[in-house]
Amino acid sequence: MSGIKIINDPIYGFIKIPSERIFRLIEHPFFQRLRRIRQLGMTHLVYPGAQHTRFQHALGAMHLMGEAIDVLRSKGHDISDAEAEAVRIAILLHDVGHGPFSHALEDSIVRGIKHEELSELIMDRLNQDFNGELSLAIKIFKNEYPKRFLHQLVSSQLDVDRLDYLNRDSFYAGVTEGIISSDRIIKMLEVHNDELVIEAKGIYSIEKFIVARRLMYWEVYLHKTVVSAECLLINILKRAKELMKQEKDVPATPALVKFLSVNFNKPDFISTPALLDTFAELDDTDVSAAVKLWSKHPDRILSILCNGMINRKLFKIIIQNDPFNKNVLNEINEKVKADLKLNDDELTYFILEGKLTNNAYNIESDRIKILYKDGSIKDIAEAADTLNIQALSKPVEKYYICFPKMNWTFSS
Repeated sequence: MSGIKIINDPIYGFIKIPSERIFRLIEHPFFQRLRRIRQLGMTHLVYPGAQHTRFQHALGAMHLMGEAIDVLRSKGHDISDAEAEAVRIAILLHDVGHGPFSHALEDSIVRGIKHEELSELIMDRLNQDFNGELSLAIKIFKNEYPKRFLHQLVSSQLDVDRLDYLNRDSFYAGVTEGIISSDRIIKMLEVHNDELVIEAKGIYSIEKFIVARRLMYWEVYLHKTVVSAECLLINILKRAKELMKQEKDVPATPALVKFLSVNFNKPDFISTPALLDTFAELDDTDVSAAVKLWSKHPDRILSILCNGMINRKLFKIIIQNDPFNKNVLNEINEKVKADLKLNDDELTYFILEGKLTNNAYNIESDRIKILYKDGSIKDIAEAADTLNIQALSKPVEKYYICFPKMNWTFSS
């Protein structure tokens, strides 16, 4: 690598590319693809500034990983140069398996396989291209390496992934709810019995971190209009798939046609290596261009849905704490069906109901532990004294229904 490569990031300033191998990874088409995938899916329809990408987030997380490694080394923990580079690579590639619009279409483009699994498959492919140089990074990513705390830095309830996206998403969305002191949290990191912990003097920063996650989910990630936009996009692809199944002409890029025509699963990716290359051709532009094209499609259902997305004529959404009364659901169904002159099959594209879950801290998962000076350990839910973190550790569930906006009301 000729000279030191740096990238100017709006959150951290100059980010240094720490090695020639990492620079080559960033330059690889599989990683460059992340420039064309929005970090927050459809959120830009609510917060116009939220146009940042998975590429930016991955670089930011890699930068914070470097900061965390420096802190842990300064506290006497043995992390070799090979391990330091490998854990940076693991976090750099942790989102490389995301499809178009990130989480919004997680189960629409490819069903039955999560983006984390696709990330693993892409890492394995990259490892072949790099002649096995990524083997250690993959072991850390899969939690197959003896130093478990390295994996926790990549994936846990207090990983550098979350430390980056809360501040980054807040910055680009223009909200303050997710702003956290990532610098202080990283400075408070420690390792105890091969587990990542937080020094007791950092407890209040962790409390704020957990509260920030809860607020960001309701304010940004699960904002009702964002959910409505995602529902509309999901139904657009659902209709396109149905038309393709009927052998109707639904023009799109070859990669998008391939994945809308066939429901591939994980064994398909393993048995057909070329399928992963086709998936890596997909990004937001494939879907956006298709929606624009389909807005003039002769199929009435598809064109109505696509015009709604292009012109931001989104579905009305109602969110409440309890499941919807069946009589209310039937009333909505009948009114939408009558107003848009739909049959029962067509109606399914205009009404979508589901459940939202917000779990800021999961006490059943990889817990955040507080380390005291006497060597004792407490879970943050037990250690917190200014906020009821135990209350925040309980998942909040809300129910929603989306349907076209009409000039009528329904009984509650």
